[in-house]
Amino acid sequence: MSASKRDYYEVLAVKKTASGEELKKAFRAAALKHHPDRNQDDPEAEQRFKEVNEAYDVLSDPNRRKLYDTYGHAGLESQGYAAPEDIFSQFQDLFADFFGGSFGGGGRGQGARRGGPQGGAAQRNRPMQGRDIRVGVRLSLKEAAFGVRREVNVVFPTACNECSGSGAAKGTGPTTCPTCKGRGQVQHGGMGIMIAMPCNDCGGSGQVIARPCPECRGRGEVRSEKRVKVAIPAGIDHGQAVRVPQQGEPGHNGGPPGHLLVVVEVEPDAKFHREDSDLMVEVPVQFSTAALGGKVSLTNLDERVVEVTIPPGTQPGAPITIPGQGIPYVDGSGRGNLIAVVRLEVPRRLSEGAKRALLEFQRAIEAPEA
Repeated sequence: MSASKRDYYEVLAVKKTASGEELKKAFRAAALKHHPDRNQDDPEAEQRFKEVNEAYDVLSDPNRRKLYDTYGHAGLESQGYAAPEDIFSQFQDLFADFFGGSFGGGGRGQGARRGGPQGGAAQRNRPMQGRDIRVGVRLSLKEAAFGVRREVNVVFPTACNECSGSGAAKGTGPTTCPTCKGRGQVQHGGMGIMIAMPCNDCGGSGQVIARPCPECRGRGEVRSEKRVKVAIPAGIDHGQAVRVPQQGEPGHNGGPPGHLLVVVEVEPDAKFHREDSDLMVEVPVQFSTAALGGKVSLTNLDERVVEVTIPPGTQPGAPITIPGQGIPYVDGSGRGNLIAVVRLEVPRRLSEGAKRALLEFQRAIEAPEA
């Protein structure tokens, strides 16, 4: 699938160094150009509009942009990225300043529940997939390197039992919105075009509530929580995410649930430092070992003892690479390298015999060769 997708920077016609403001301007221009309302005779316009929306969705998010810049489309797919279902939401957010007010459909109000910007009577009851939910989880470097199972707390909205999700007080019900006449949309003009936007008065639902439900205050939803067990794969890095299918927000009108995206935050380690799939660690080395060569041992991140060979004449700060002892690759194909950085140890106290030996050594190395 990734092979058939165009480069996101090409889609938005920007350079890879584009700033957030440059991305926003490019998205605005491309979205206007390919908006289905302006290209009603072009059946491919909506697909191009989706492509533009997906490109901006990735590049406007720092974590997804970093992943895409490093691994391309395949990197996003490996982390479970899915293109946004609502292709109009970001477009509405960008143009809100031009038309004034809030267009709704992007929050958790009744407009979003009943169809959002594409709502109204025609689509209010169609099955809709629940939205994805993002939660964070903090891991130690060891947990991220070798994998761990965690349980995370997920908060999401569910239909209010008091009003059965209608948002209206018992004995009452929603009525047709007088502003949009139940269509859920009104026409806004500007920038030389007419665009259908969700009605501000009803949030795009086509209905208004005269007496809100006291339990949910007219939202039709209440806060719910659940605990979800997540298997964090070995080798995951800071900012990457694990997708847990169908553990997101419940679907509406019989639609499937959304997905849970668990975003990883890796805490710094006091001893080891990670560089991609390599591990760096300081290893103390005696002066005599550095000068003459030898072997020293260190305990790796996985608690295994690793023997490091010190070549004769090794200098302080010299890196020594031990292949295959670093961070496991996410795809399970092996491990990166362990890089031991030499830290020269100087004894704080010396016996008289050791002092004499060092003085003799100093005279020997300072004496001119015969």
